[in-house]
Amino acid sequence: MSPVALVLVLVAAVCHASWNLLSKQAAKVDGLVFVWLVAAVASVVWLPVAAGFMLVAGTLPTWRDLGLIAVSTALHLGYFVTLQRGYGTGDLSVVYPVARGTGPMLAGAFAIAFLHERPSPAGVAGIVLVGAGVFLMSGGGRASPPGVLWGLATGLFIAGYTIWDAQAVGALAVPPLLLTFFGEAGRMLALTPAALTRRAAVAAAWREHRARVVGSAVLVPLSYLLVLFAFTMAPVSVVAPAREVSVLVAVLLGGRLLAEGHLARRLLAAGIILGGVVAIALS
Repeated sequence: MSPVALVLVLVAAVCHASWNLLSKQAAKVDGLVFVWLVAAVASVVWLPVAAGFMLVAGTLPTWRDLGLIAVSTALHLGYFVTLQRGYGTGDLSVVYPVARGTGPMLAGAFAIAFLHERPSPAGVAGIVLVGAGVFLMSGGGRASPPGVLWGLATGLFIAGYTIWDAQAVGALAVPPLLLTFFGEAGRMLALTPAALTRRAAVAAAWREHRARVVGSAVLVPLSYLLVLFAFTMAPVSVVAPAREVSVLVAVLLGGRLLAEGHLARRLLAAGIILGGVVAIALS
């Protein structure tokens, strides 16, 4: 991997873990309200970028593209809402690594079951490592805290949008920037009816968490776009596992900034999950 690509991936990992930290810090407010606010602000912030791309490239989304984006939007909506619910009941240092680890694991299992792919020994080992890391994150099986369960549920949506988006921007050639921008706009529109019935909660959340909303609105698309740029400089098989260093960043942020307990055990579990994700990506 070139130095530039490595820097992009590492910055993307920090951005991804950072917006999750912001989401966790705003977890006490209505989850739908926070997700709507982030999507609304992101739609405004990233509109000039998307418009500039369409103008310069002369590319507009087709009806087929919009249909693919609509499915992606629904999967991402489920992801963000479930993730925010998880942060309302569990620690950042639990929910985040469990979600990021089980997403690739479940995507691989789906590919095996429905796409007739055959995993290599490294892929099987990766799945086992992710399972072991989640088991350790839950306290060695002594309990299944809500954070672990919500992380697993979030991982389902990660697996879903990973498979769908990979096909959309790969074989079906939907421009990644348009997929990202219209996904933000789609989430805003989908949640607008709910936001209109929660106007007092929207106003309160904006007053209390304005900086976190704006920060998330910038970092959510940015973390994804940085990885896409890295894909143009290095193989996916190298970039994909490298970006998952964010699980360690998230555990450190949760332990140091949010004073979440069991830091040593959770770092060990996050490291095992990261190793599993790397093995799956390289299989």
